[in-house]
Amino acid sequence: MPDLVSFREQYLDHGQITAQLRAWAEAYPDLVRMRALTTTEDGREQWLLTIGRDPERPRPAIWVDANMHAVELCGSNVALAVAEDVLSLHTDPDARPHGLPPHLREALRRIHVHVMPRLSPDGAEVVLKGASLARSVPRDPLGRQSQRARWIPRDLDGDGRVLTIRVEDPTGEFCESRELPGLMVPRRIEDPGPFYKIYPEGVIEHFDGRTIPSASGMNGGGVDLNRNFPARWVPEPTQAGAGPFALSERESRAVAEFAVTHPSIFAWFNLHTFGGVFIRPPSERPDHTLDPQDRAVFQEVERWAKQRTQYPTVGGFEQFTYVPKKPLHGDLIDFVYRVRGCLTFAVELWDLFAQAGIRLRQAARERFVDIYETLTREELHALARWDRERNGGRCAHAWRPFTHPQLGAVELGGYDPRFGLWNPPPEGLAELCEAHAGVILRAAALAPAIVISELRVTACGDGRHAVDVTVENHGYLGSYGIASAKGCPWNEPLRVELVIDPDRGDLTLEQPELRSRELGHLDGWGRGPHGELAAPFYQRSRGTSGRAHARWYTRGAGLARVRVTGVRTGVIERVVELGASADADQ
Repeated sequence: MPDLVSFREQYLDHGQITAQLRAWAEAYPDLVRMRALTTTEDGREQWLLTIGRDPERPRPAIWVDANMHAVELCGSNVALAVAEDVLSLHTDPDARPHGLPPHLREALRRIHVHVMPRLSPDGAEVVLKGASLARSVPRDPLGRQSQRARWIPRDLDGDGRVLTIRVEDPTGEFCESRELPGLMVPRRIEDPGPFYKIYPEGVIEHFDGRTIPSASGMNGGGVDLNRNFPARWVPEPTQAGAGPFALSERESRAVAEFAVTHPSIFAWFNLHTFGGVFIRPPSERPDHTLDPQDRAVFQEVERWAKQRTQYPTVGGFEQFTYVPKKPLHGDLIDFVYRVRGCLTFAVELWDLFAQAGIRLRQAARERFVDIYETLTREELHALARWDRERNGGRCAHAWRPFTHPQLGAVELGGYDPRFGLWNPPPEGLAELCEAHAGVILRAAALAPAIVISELRVTACGDGRHAVDVTVENHGYLGSYGIASAKGCPWNEPLRVELVIDPDRGDLTLEQPELRSRELGHLDGWGRGPHGELAAPFYQRSRGTSGRAHARWYTRGAGLARVRVTGVRTGVIERVVELGASADADQ
């Protein structure tokens, strides 16, 4: 096994992630499947790891992905931590990750966990190597057809960083802070100057020698994978980053195809940075329209998130649209919630604002997303001080003269936001992994748990037998997952069938047309942290909606299987022997 770099201590490139996944797959062949859902344009595999008993057999499953946005690296580390913790549950009898009690540890052993640590391998690689910046993927199918001038970020001086260019200009929107020299802040009317224009370190494509374009996006435009999914997808320019058509990119298409062909996925965590917040549906309408039973389950996860990470949970439409009441289109959590019926969150890891003492002022902002764009000068100072005092100055770099190939004399410097702003410093990874893996594993334990609770054979005389089966759901969620998923046309109810082994005796079914029958969906016991009808002055339970029965009559002797199947719950079976030696209850 190769020497592996600890992902709880530093960031990994594609080769290191590949080595870690391969090491797990080779060490635990009975528990782990490693597959490439696609190969990127630059030849890197988009790896998916599946962990759990009988990895080829459908079971309730949770999905964790990360790094769909190229600069948002630390989600990969958290995803790998989830994988490691799940493996420990299966391989180490003494493992007690995150203080999970025995019954929850066993619940997690009954499900599958799909982990995609890096959804955009090409984008992450250019960011890690400091060659360029990219929103998602370092390519732009629309830009190739355009002759418009645009900035292309690039490491011009070979120092392994893509910083910024500043040019003194009386029309500039920025000036230096008088309190912290070198720190650029938005210009105020009382500032005396000098003033500056700030551009990305890079070159201008289709430059006419005079007109400098505004910088847009992180690589001059391009596709944002989180605007490329087929949930209310709309084209450019209505939705920036949408791509030429829904699922135009191989990375997003591979994920969508897997989701559609694996309906057993009941929960989905999409890991981003930064800001310290859990974002839940709905993405396109007000919170009051959320299915009330869905809301109760979301609140269960919200409670754990607050306890373990201190992060709030917000609705995507009301609190995380960049323009109020203008929803984003084509995002992944919208697709997996609306189309695939998943309990889903986009998680903005790394609470930079709390680190710098800014979160205390969040209450003064109307919407959570406003904190990204409405920082005061005092808050910018707080961020700069945090970088100098607690981040080793990784982000802010002094300005130095540079001769730009197109603009001539400029200065290079400013922020490298990769480690400290967009992502935590490496020494903060272990804490981040521990907190968020704990939340995700608790959400995974909400899985439906279908069991054959009773299988009874009763002799009826003349070689006849009655076979009675009781099927129950011992899990938190219903066999359909969240309530709003129950109406999805692909989310078919449970079925039960009696399958006779033709090579083991002369057993026959009296009514063969009833061999397979529909049981319907079975409710789970969960009702959210507050509970429906749970108040002490009116405590009530549902009826037996989590239990169903079936009966068959057979003749002769032989072996049969009772099989219960569900698209979301997989297959469970019990063997039953019928005949002279099996006339007692089984």
